Amino acid sequence: MHSDQPLPREVQVIGTASLVRLEERACALRLNQRWDPAWVRTHAAPDGAHYLWPALWHRLFHRPDIPRHLRCELLITLRAGDRVLSLLDVLPDDFAQLPKVTSRQELAQVRRLVEGALSVREWLLREGEGEGNAERPR
Repeated sequence: MHSDQPLPREVQVIGTASLVRLEERACALRLNQRWDPAWVRTHAAPDGAHYLWPALWHRLFHRPDIPRHLRCELLITLRAGDRVLSLLDVLPDDFAQLPKVTSRQELAQVRRLVEGALSVREWLLREGEGEGNAERPR
C-alpha cells in the first residue's frame, strides 16, 4: 500500500498481540499517537478483538525519515469488558497486512460499540487511575 493512495475505507480487527506489536512499532518510531505498550499489555483483554480504522493521512514534516502514515481510530477491548477509544499511528504497509472486517453484522456491531465507548483518558479518570499511568508521549 503506497501512502499516495486514497484513505483506506476499511476496518481491521486485531488481537491483543498484534495491537501490542503495532504500539511497540509506533513507540520505536516515536509516532505521536500511541500508548505505552506496557499499558496496553496490562489493560487490553488478552483474547479481545480490537478494531482499527483510518481517520487521516499524517506526516511528521519535522522528521523526513518517517513516511506519511495512517492516523487510525482504535477501539480497544479491556480486560473487564469495557471498550475504549483511542488513536494509533500505523505505517501503511503494516495496516495493509491486518485482517479486514468483512461481515456487515460485525461492522454494525463495531458502530454500536463506538457510540457508547469512552476515550482512554475518560476511562482512566472514571477508574481513578488518572492520566499519569498511561502517558501518551508526544
